[in-house]
Amino acid sequence: MSGRLDGRVALITGAARGLGAEYARAVAAEGASILIADVLDEPGEALAAELGERAAYAHLDVTSEADWEAAVAAAAARFGRLDVLVNNAGIANSAPIEHFTLAKWNAVIAVNLTGTFLGCRAVVPAMKAAGGGSIVNISSVEGLRGSPSLHGYTASKFGVRGLAKSLAVELGPAGIRVNSVHPGFIDTDMTTRIDPANLVIPLGRGGAPRDVAGTIVFLASDDSAWITGAEFVVDGGMTAAIAHR
Repeated sequence: MSGRLDGRVALITGAARGLGAEYARAVAAEGASILIADVLDEPGEALAAELGERAAYAHLDVTSEADWEAAVAAAAARFGRLDVLVNNAGIANSAPIEHFTLAKWNAVIAVNLTGTFLGCRAVVPAMKAAGGGSIVNISSVEGLRGSPSLHGYTASKFGVRGLAKSLAVELGPAGIRVNSVHPGFIDTDMTTRIDPANLVIPLGRGGAPRDVAGTIVFLASDDSAWITGAEFVVDGGMTAAIAHR
């Protein structure tokens, strides 16, 4: 605990469990106050209680403009400002393209891409009022390369990556930095059906949420003060390797 985020206020979506919860713990450990946002109320409230008085929980469906407005207002009302947004909420679904229904496509795009867009848009006034800020869009290695059957997920994560770049250009003069993070295989509820032994990972193991959390702290802090529009790949070397059968 070094206090790199003392005095900062962060809002993290999908923060009730998994990667989001690990990000919340890491950011809080560095001194930030945090609004934990999710649709999973019970674990979200439990995490806020675990983190103490500098944490609060807000119900947030990232596809809802009204929920976003309420969450940003709640962060400002509770903590007085908003400096960091981590767009972490996401879902995945899969099917061969012949069976990839419009409903599947719309569901994953709504949460992963539209939800990220709505969040970025919602926090800009508060960040401008604070004199700047850091937006971290959680993409994926699937935002860098293709993956069979994950058509909606892959398209959404490429979109999240692109949105970070366009916003970085637009918001840089206001002191708001926007970057994307691209985790590889991480052991969470979303990846329980995948055996990392079947993946080419040069570092020899699947990732844990803590392996990504340090990058989130870095991007939220002044250590990354001159970094925007960049991609941070946290994948154990997966995208560096040529897979062999």
